Amino acid sequence: MFFFVILQTNNRLMFNLSQYFPITDPTLIFFVVLMIILFAPIVMGRLRIPHIIGMVLAGVFVGQYGLNILERDASFEIFGKVGLYYIMFLAGLEMDMEGLKKNKERILVFGLLTFAVPLLMTWIMGVALLDYTSLTALTLGCLMASNTLIAYPIVGRYGLQRHATSTLSVGSSMFSLLICLITLAAIVNSVKGSGGFLFWLWFVARLLLFCMTMVILIPRLTRWFLRRYSDSVMQFIFVMAIMFISAVFSDFIGLEGIFGAFLAGLIMNRYIPQVSPLMNRLEFTGNAIFIPYFLIGVGMLINLQLLFSGGNIIWVVICIVLFGTLGKAAAAYLSAYIFKAPRIWGHMMFGLTSAHAAGAIAMVMVGYNLEVTPGKTLFNDEILNGVVIMILCTCVISTLVTEASARHIRLNDKAMQHDHNLQADDEKILIPVKYPEYADNLLSMAMMMRNTRLNRGLVALNVVYDDVNVGKHQEEGRQLLRHLQQVASAVDVPMQTQVRIAANIANGIKHAFKEFQASEIIMGLHFHKEISTKFWGQFTQSLYNGMSRQIMIARIMQPLNTIRRIQVVVPSRAEYEPGFYRWLERLARMAGNLDCRIQFHGRQESLNLIGEYLQNRHPSVRSELTFMGHWNELPELAAQISEDHMFVVVTARKGTVSYKNALERLPDEINKYFNGKTLMIVFPDQYGASDDTMTFAQPQHTEERSAYDAVIEWAQKKVKK
Repeated sequence: MFFFVILQTNNRLMFNLSQYFPITDPTLIFFVVLMIILFAPIVMGRLRIPHIIGMVLAGVFVGQYGLNILERDASFEIFGKVGLYYIMFLAGLEMDMEGLKKNKERILVFGLLTFAVPLLMTWIMGVALLDYTSLTALTLGCLMASNTLIAYPIVGRYGLQRHATSTLSVGSSMFSLLICLITLAAIVNSVKGSGGFLFWLWFVARLLLFCMTMVILIPRLTRWFLRRYSDSVMQFIFVMAIMFISAVFSDFIGLEGIFGAFLAGLIMNRYIPQVSPLMNRLEFTGNAIFIPYFLIGVGMLINLQLLFSGGNIIWVVICIVLFGTLGKAAAAYLSAYIFKAPRIWGHMMFGLTSAHAAGAIAMVMVGYNLEVTPGKTLFNDEILNGVVIMILCTCVISTLVTEASARHIRLNDKAMQHDHNLQADDEKILIPVKYPEYADNLLSMAMMMRNTRLNRGLVALNVVYDDVNVGKHQEEGRQLLRHLQQVASAVDVPMQTQVRIAANIANGIKHAFKEFQASEIIMGLHFHKEISTKFWGQFTQSLYNGMSRQIMIARIMQPLNTIRRIQVVVPSRAEYEPGFYRWLERLARMAGNLDCRIQFHGRQESLNLIGEYLQNRHPSVRSELTFMGHWNELPELAAQISEDHMFVVVTARKGTVSYKNALERLPDEINKYFNGKTLMIVFPDQYGASDDTMTFAQPQHTEERSAYDAVIEWAQKKVKK
């Protein structure tokens, strides 16, 4: 009797609880999803299972085919679609464009193989083993020939977005997806009887018009917006708007929106550097909300109960998973063999291209709703359920293989590419700032030049005069440095800051340089004429003449991510200076992060060493080497500098190997020929004594213009009169 009462109580309790499920309140649904996003990685980490699988399994657990805790409401449709677009958009943004161009033949080969091999194997399986019609088997093969880059976030976690395998996998995925979508459109129109010549002519015309409009319009619109508006929220919303309008127009011409999102990412690739705060916001928002929402939504569609319902479903799932996965594996390993690449490349390419998700769901729903004859559709319930369960299986396979391959590649890269010179680099960049107008750009430049592998911090410095307004200037300096620290924190770059009081600004910077044990300085070029009419300003000359370490002085007239080309002028015998490879390394990193061309002008001896260094250390950087016989050719070079170029002059301190008298005229020539242009002047590392010493042979201050120049100018004016 006692146990009977307990049983009744439990039944009543279960009945009472069941009335509250599934949860339909939007607030509670969002809360539960956030809890899943929070705890799934913790649980999966303990189980040593990739987090992506945890999100999909959590969706199965809380969905209508699991414990029926959540209702798959419109939020999963909206956020899920946004998440899928985000995956493809980030894949385009993080794509190594130079690697894409260099590997276009490989991408074409791998794309054709990863489309044709699974299509053929699945078609044969459908006709021979499952007794499907030829058209049904072809549609199923088209579905298996496509793939979703569901494991791509794993690549980002290991920092392999620009690895050759990632470039090949993403590029071939888009190529095969395009062919699959075109093939599916042909199947649909053949069933409807509207797939004639005029249809295909109109389809190709719309596709070409869409791509041409995107390629022409988006870069111009992006450059205009980023130059005009610097607000971080506005930039983020602008990028999102571009992604969605591209997806909308892609849907409009008859292709899936994911193609438009990926194409938008490719086009905007060079305008959103990898180390920029904007890129960090895009990745954070996607990885925190939209992509997990998409993965959970996919899991909620999976009905594991069908595996135990009998019938032909298990045989269908086994055939689809086995032959589709074998087709993707065969394409990946055959491509690696053709490319003469290591086997681990085949593992990675197979892992990235073997998963199916929303793209497969979209295609199977097309077949499920397409009537072949009255009352009979191309796909039945058996195929629909088999494909949905196949999604779970391929997601598990893809994430496990990708995780293992990415870890193996990263460990091998560390073992093979370990560079003692990099580890011994004393890199620590000091950024003296005073004016908010250029502080953000200087910080962005420093972040693009820093070695992310060493992950050394930056130092932001504000030096104020010790006068009656010192308190006011200190507070202004603190506010500016707080802002810079927030920007650096947004991209996980460690930064130290200091507001320093000094009677002499140059000495304040020198002493801070020594205290922080910095390796170089990046600072802004003076531009306030009311403070000083001199080209170098009040203290810059004292600074570079009193230090032997590298100083880079920049005048940035536009956002760095809109720079299209870096033009570098190298003096003769620059290769004999001890700081030759330091400035070359910094400029190469910046060009790589900006994904822009860099062109060096100088003597052949210097250019040979520059070309050799870039080929060995930065092969992906697009560089050009142009012979310049004499420094007097600077005025001719000015005609080649456009508004979206950065002009870099590698100069030298007086008395050094590469110094020449022509450098005395540098301020006048810059004011005359390069006025209004984005500019950088580099004083490389030199041999010399410690930074706080002073000798008569190397004084710490020299005048901007020599007395000889003043006398010559005076004499020339007299002669003209």
